[in-house]
Amino acid sequence: MAITDSRVTVHMAASLDGFIARKDGRVDWLETSDEFADGVALDPAFVETFLKTIDCYIMGSRTYETALSFEAKGFGWSYGDKPTFVLTSRDLPRTRDTVKFYSGDLVQFVNGHLRPRFRTIWFVGGGEVSGECLRLELADEVRYSILPILIGDGISFFEKLDKDVLLHLAEVKAYKSGIVELYYEVRGHRGGQGNAA
Repeated sequence: MAITDSRVTVHMAASLDGFIARKDGRVDWLETSDEFADGVALDPAFVETFLKTIDCYIMGSRTYETALSFEAKGFGWSYGDKPTFVLTSRDLPRTRDTVKFYSGDLVQFVNGHLRPRFRTIWFVGGGEVSGECLRLELADEVRYSILPILIGDGISFFEKLDKDVLLHLAEVKAYKSGIVELYYEVRGHRGGQGNAA
């Protein structure tokens, strides 16, 4: 039976100045040593329960390569046993059965293939993929985790947006680590030709 109430989320952790990685792709700044006493503690059980609500992940090839490098360094595979779709036309190593590669029309892939099968679809990087998801009016919400650091230059969270995207702030959470999470619902697009998402 097709799922009719699916939601597409764009999620990214980024520096306060809006970068998801350094120009060379490094994310060595992702570990925070900040402490915000009034913040919410991230309970591992809560995180595990929340991650179970995500049905599948979509990412670009550079994000996939970063995930593989984290795994090779002993940090594990961040996406559990959930289906993970990598948008690429390159020949990349496939280290697990849950990973599938896709190259083609993104609108058809999301609306025709993923939305009928999955309730919660998460775009998790990178900047070009996130921008494309919004530009094509595929996203229902944006979750932005801001780390307490400025890195000055790097790869932007949203690349190649060619129109305004109107958002509604639905929730703000501050964590003890100093990370602030912003949750926006996508209200629509201004300057584009499509309908509101």
